[in-house]
Amino acid sequence: MRKEKGFSLLEILVAFAILALALGILLRIFSGGVRTAIVADGYTTAVQIAESLLAGTGVETPLQAGQSTGMENDTYAWQVTVSPFQIADVPADTLAPGIGLMQVEVSVSWSEGGAEPRLVELTTLKLVNIPS
Repeated sequence: MRKEKGFSLLEILVAFAILALALGILLRIFSGGVRTAIVADGYTTAVQIAESLLAGTGVETPLQAGQSTGMENDTYAWQVTVSPFQIADVPADTLAPGIGLMQVEVSVSWSEGGAEPRLVELTTLKLVNIPS
């Protein structure tokens, strides 16, 4: 009996099965990485919008109690809330006369491709002149 050189059909089928499994696993890994990168990009943009709104409050818009809302890039809905802030257990006259604290809260929400809505919230305190 003469020994044939080469691969048998069974060996080729096993090799293709292993290759298909490996490619399936790699595809899931890469798609998960892409999905994570998209989510991270969304959070980065939302934080930039929130920081911009915080910085502009009291400079571009008056620092007075109230609420404002808007949209950015038709994707990110934002809300800015300004309210007087009182430090707990500290009398209001502790600050210098004519100076007060305002709390500025910024919320930015968005949704990507039908996924659950995501939210970024930033809060800060700002000094404000109080007319006598």
